[in-house]
Amino acid sequence: MDTSDPQIAFDAEGRCNHCTEFLEVRSRFKYHGRESDDALEKEIEKIKAAGRGRGYDCVVGVSGGVDSSYVAIEAVKRGLRPLAVHMDNGWDSEIAVTNIRNLVDRLGIDYESVVLDWEEFRDLQLSFLKASVPEAETPTDIAIPAAIHRIASKHGIKYAISGGNLATEGILPKSWHYNARDLKYLKHIHKSFGSRPLRSFPTFGFAAESYYKVLRGIKTFYFLNYVSFFKAGAKERLRAEFGWKDYGGKHHESRYTKFIQSYYLVEKFGIDYRRATFSALICGDEMTREEALAELEVPAFEPDEVEQEKRYIAKKLAISLEELEQIVSAPPKYYWDYPNSDERLKMLYNTYRKIFKLEKLSTT
Repeated sequence: MDTSDPQIAFDAEGRCNHCTEFLEVRSRFKYHGRESDDALEKEIEKIKAAGRGRGYDCVVGVSGGVDSSYVAIEAVKRGLRPLAVHMDNGWDSEIAVTNIRNLVDRLGIDYESVVLDWEEFRDLQLSFLKASVPEAETPTDIAIPAAIHRIASKHGIKYAISGGNLATEGILPKSWHYNARDLKYLKHIHKSFGSRPLRSFPTFGFAAESYYKVLRGIKTFYFLNYVSFFKAGAKERLRAEFGWKDYGGKHHESRYTKFIQSYYLVEKFGIDYRRATFSALICGDEMTREEALAELEVPAFEPDEVEQEKRYIAKKLAISLEELEQIVSAPPKYYWDYPNSDERLKMLYNTYRKIFKLEKLSTT
């Protein structure tokens, strides 16, 4: 990590706050051998019990990526009956679509795709780009849990199994990606920069999350925090058993995510998402600092592909290449430059965690 996060702090030994906090959290949630195995077995039994008499035990969100695919495989292996759910925002790469198809076919599980209204979604994405903030992926990040919880509620399913995990996602500066559940922030940006009403777009703020989790009783289970999970080994298994294909960097199963994380954020904010990913892998003993620094010497986006990809992104967003380049070159802004509910949400979620005795699973 470096000062591309304006809120970073280093101690006397040069350790940053993100890595220190990550290691403190990881010590509680990392794999602990037999203890973790027993805890996982108990959770699996709870999920099975909640699913008795229903068509499915749980929902598993699938993207064609490593983490979600691995979770779906392990769920079936352990006797669960998952319903695979995919949120289709129109940006899936061909590789991701093929990976999902192969996965559900070979596992023999049911699959539902939630397709967003493209014109609404495109307008919301453009709003965040025009707002000049790093949160270009907020529209996707809020639609995914909304889709998963809606599907779970529709089928009376009580558990959503997440591919989120501390091993590869435990570090992400708040200044790089502010809370996607802040609807005040989202609505202000869309009202200021959007051009059409959001009639069908699925949002997932504190009220909706409370409804699904408290009134509908839907729990999120972070499966990968209970197993010995190593990304490289997971990829090999997926390739060998399911014909899975690698799409490149983390979350590059989406062409838009690849463009945002590997080009837009780098050019506009000096933010290289690989720093956060590599830092988490270093803390988890999956990578050395020297290996990470060597990887960072390689451009995040292939220089020969940049112009072609910019033209693709601009065309799909229905703007000119010149307008996209103006967006990239506009002065950077952050969530604190716009009305938001940061302090209010902190209070609400801290109270929520205390009431339900939940621990914070992220370092941000």
